[in-house]
Amino acid sequence: MAYEQTYLMIKPDAVAGGKMGRIVSRLEDTGLKIERMELAQLTFEQAAANYAEHEGKPFYDSLIAYIVSGPVVKMVVAGEDAVAVCRKLLGATNPAEAAPGTIRGDFGLTLDANVMHGSDSPESAAREIGIFFPA
Repeated sequence: MAYEQTYLMIKPDAVAGGKMGRIVSRLEDTGLKIERMELAQLTFEQAAANYAEHEGKPFYDSLIAYIVSGPVVKMVVAGEDAVAVCRKLLGATNPAEAAPGTIRGDFGLTLDANVMHGSDSPESAAREIGIFFPA
């Protein structure tokens, strides 16, 4: 087991739908620590940097437009194996495939409006934390 940080973001659909408190409670119930949290409107530059690996894909433009369409909750979450714990808690990217009891399984609507973003590795987490919480 390793202590690590990860980056999570509650997306505009969940913020607009009033799901922030229930999502944060689930994160806290794992025993992980929320080290930083901020309600914010992402800039186009932040969104483009975060989703750079998808540039040129058919869904890229709609993804960027969606993620900057309303406020999000940006978080740095830390603890033992934080990336893996959070990935399991979030569930599959597509809410239709996410297990009941996961955040996306319980709150997600569609692949586009899937409630949350979570880093997929410690390396991605470090990069994403730098984008959204610059030193």
